[in-house]
Amino acid sequence: MPNLPFKISVLVFVRDNDGRHLLIRRAKEPNKDCWSPIGGKLEMSEGESPFECAVRETKEEIGLDLQESDLHLFSMISERGYEGNAHWLMFLFDCKKRIQTIPENIDEGKFGLFSIEEIQSGKIKIPETDQKLLWDFWKKYSNGGMVVLRADCTTAGNLTSQIQQIISK
Repeated sequence: MPNLPFKISVLVFVRDNDGRHLLIRRAKEPNKDCWSPIGGKLEMSEGESPFECAVRETKEEIGLDLQESDLHLFSMISERGYEGNAHWLMFLFDCKKRIQTIPENIDEGKFGLFSIEEIQSGKIKIPETDQKLLWDFWKKYSNGGMVVLRADCTTAGNLTSQIQQIISK
């Protein structure tokens, strides 16, 4: 495997008062034209923490002001060779604050609200790694606890993963 850059990012799972998930249809790579939770890369040159990044990205993308206490870190996923372009370390947060309306579109993409059933049905385009790794773990750990995963994305169409640690609530 060639040397690939290692990137660190966050995803923030935001819902409305009806429990529907706010997703963004990404206008840029990675995951262009796919629906996924909001988020972005850490400002590593600034020494930004994953919690600080989640707060910043949520404000930038949807205008929702958060405190770190509004977030629950429910998963950390290390992906090897995602799309053959990079290795990723992702921190997944459930947002305790709810949104009232769909935010306006931004350069990163457009927003929509979806039930967990719609997300898991395959009716909307979701990245393979999100479909296989994120949503079942969100359902299990978003209200407490945490799961740490290792995913190997180096073989196209053959994503493998293993749970490295579970922290119960």
